[in-house]
Amino acid sequence: MNPKSANVGIVIVSHSPLVAQGAADMVRQMVGDCVPLAWSGGNAEGGLGTNAAGILAAIEQAWSEAGVAVFVDLGGAETNSEMAIELLGEPRSKRVVICDAPLVEGAVIAAAEASGGAALSRVIATAEELSP
Repeated sequence: MNPKSANVGIVIVSHSPLVAQGAADMVRQMVGDCVPLAWSGGNAEGGLGTNAAGILAAIEQAWSEAGVAVFVDLGGAETNSEMAIELLGEPRSKRVVICDAPLVEGAVIAAAEASGGAALSRVIATAEELSP
């Protein structure tokens, strides 16, 4: 991905590598390559779970000066995403937001919004409108 992209980046975090990759594939099919995109799934041993190092690597891969929206599936994914954001360090950590939205639908809607050049706050707000 282009680290100088003007569009918000999207990171998908799931306990299942297959779910994370599948959701990322859906996003890519919907918006093409105009949005920085990465995923992290599974624990460090390749089983179900998440890990902060893998999430940090995904954030780095999807990095954009416009910010990064992170989508998670379960509580552990959120906790490890928070740790990864802390590891990113300031000032970049202030440009990464965990979105409270459904994993797949939220990521697709957010990416569509980001592809039009929307600011991080607008990308997050649009995705979070999907939450009950």
